[in-house]
Amino acid sequence: MVARDFGFAPNPFYGTCTLATCKPVIRKVAAIGDWIVGTGSARNKRQRHLVFAMKVGETLKFDQYWNDPRFQQKRPKFTGSKKVAYGDNIYHRSATGQWIQERSHHSYADGRKNEANVKTDTKADRVLIGSDFVYWGGSGPLIPPQFRQLNSDIRAVRGHKNNFPSEFVARFIGWLKSQPEWGCVGRPFDWPV
Repeated sequence: MVARDFGFAPNPFYGTCTLATCKPVIRKVAAIGDWIVGTGSARNKRQRHLVFAMKVGETLKFDQYWNDPRFQQKRPKFTGSKKVAYGDNIYHRSATGQWIQERSHHSYADGRKNEANVKTDTKADRVLIGSDFVYWGGSGPLIPPQFRQLNSDIRAVRGHKNNFPSEFVARFIGWLKSQPEWGCVGRPFDWPV
């Protein structure tokens, strides 16, 4: 479930969908080739709607992500658009091995490090990257009835479920791949209009 949808976790911009913050258990256990699907939240009255789906194509450690030229655009800057401000490339280590948290959606408004977010986010020193993805944000489709078990067990709580029968997964991926648009096709629910 995507409890807060700012285009930060996941970050669907610049041609890749990345999951670099929040969801440390998913980031720790997801394997290359796995699909990650995020549903909307009850708070937003979007609990039966899809927010995104991505196939994990690559994983990097935070320092690798920070230093990789492909992901420099995902470093947040507060002098541009919302898309730039909600960049998720925010963690790297100092020369002494301490976590640096850049000014971001997860730091305090004045840019100070938010230790609670650092602790949660760095439980898994791993960023999930997918170029095979669809991000609808706040305009995601209603989950078709035959796939409602995607969020039936976790509708009211944060978490994840990963023990779907392979036949169910194959049918769902087939349905996903039939969607007419891929990539970033919507805007985050929590961005003001």
